[in-house]
Amino acid sequence: MIRCTNLRKSYPLGHGRKQVLQGLNVTISPGEKLGVLGRNGAGKSTFIKLVGGVEMPDSGRIERKMTVSWPLGFGGGFQGSLTGYDNARFIARIYGQEYREIRDFIEDFTELGRQLKMPVKTYSNGMKARLAFALSLAIEFDCYLIDEVILVGDQNFQRKCHEELFEKRGDRALIVASHSPHTIREYCSRAMVLHQGQAHVHDDLEEGLSIYDRL
Repeated sequence: MIRCTNLRKSYPLGHGRKQVLQGLNVTISPGEKLGVLGRNGAGKSTFIKLVGGVEMPDSGRIERKMTVSWPLGFGGGFQGSLTGYDNARFIARIYGQEYREIRDFIEDFTELGRQLKMPVKTYSNGMKARLAFALSLAIEFDCYLIDEVILVGDQNFQRKCHEELFEKRGDRALIVASHSPHTIREYCSRAMVLHQGQAHVHDDLEEGLSIYDRL
């Protein structure tokens, strides 16, 4: 499971600091689908980054007893001067995976062709998103983190994203941060509503969506 205990996170703002999360507590069990709801600035992306290890909390504890992806589609870790292939090789080394298998997967999944031999800094935003999604899905995790944008690209690419994430990995845990009640209703079984730094977890998904709708 993943257990977050008394998480606090703030950011510099003017001469002080803005408290984004104040004592957040939540547990995610294997296979669970947790939807994270909140208005702009409520801390949805911050929570996803904390669980994924992209950022560290000011205080509190995160216990990870299952493997956790980085935020799906997150391109912040790309080295722009390296090619798509070189970035894939780097990811393979970090996670101890066979580079050939990851290379074959991203070739098929991204459909970027010869562009994979070009530096990532020459890619369009859409191309970067394709590569980021492919690298996220090329490694098998127990829990996948999704921040707002689930599907990118044309309909064919969206179909492949949906099949890989929600069908082939239907038994994995998901943490989905989104503004969209439709997205949360379709993919999640519980809801966590963030408001004024506080987190309220609702086992009744519709109850959580109703509370979010009133914010």
